[in-house]
Amino acid sequence: MDMAQAVIAAGLAIGVGCRRGHPCERIVALVERARALVPPTIAPTPARLCTLDRKDDDGLRQAAAALGLPLVYLPIEALREAEPRIQTPSLAAKTRFGIASVSEAAALALAGPFSRLVVARISDGGATCAIAACMEHEGEVS
Repeated sequence: MDMAQAVIAAGLAIGVGCRRGHPCERIVALVERARALVPPTIAPTPARLCTLDRKDDDGLRQAAAALGLPLVYLPIEALREAEPRIQTPSLAAKTRFGIASVSEAAALALAGPFSRLVVARISDGGATCAIAACMEHEGEVS
């Protein structure tokens, strides 16, 4: 890929939403599936895993360790601020957490106010994942 045509991201934020106790292996598989969907126009950058502030969830901690990614817990207020930029709302998430998509909101919140989703929410039936990037520079991307 010609780097003049690449979108340079300051970093990727991988948002995860899941039921408490969701198996680590399934979270890892879902994150790997989402990472494979990142458009080739996004230059490889460091990534961080993020979610709603639930520090007592072993599956998330184990998944972050298995993926070699730092895990960032975000307060519900940060997710609410990012909610207007969610692309794939979920009635179930809205009913349970008051946020239309935990994974998308977490990714957007961590990536910052000028971020955008590069992978909209995907799911495996018990967990969701989305990836956002904070863009530093946009080249001639078609």
